[in-house]
Amino acid sequence: MAKLAAASDAKGMSNIGEQIKSWPQRTMSFYSDIRTEMKKVTTPSRKEVQATTLVVIITVFLFGAYFAVIDKVIGTGVDSLLRYFTHR
Repeated sequence: MAKLAAASDAKGMSNIGEQIKSWPQRTMSFYSDIRTEMKKVTTPSRKEVQATTLVVIITVFLFGAYFAVIDKVIGTGVDSLLRYFTHR
């Protein structure tokens, strides 16, 4: 059992050494991949930005109204229950 642990430690150490030695190559490959992917990125047109912004603004107002109604309904229900049980 001890031989197995020693062998795996030695193998692990050489693996770490190999990883450290290959770090510059892996880093360069990573940056090369980033450059390749960034060339595929396109900037949206002004019309697209305006359309998506309008959708976001409308959605925020709709969710705000929805949560205001739900808050009012739940608040009124809880208030009614508390009044009912405290005025017995």
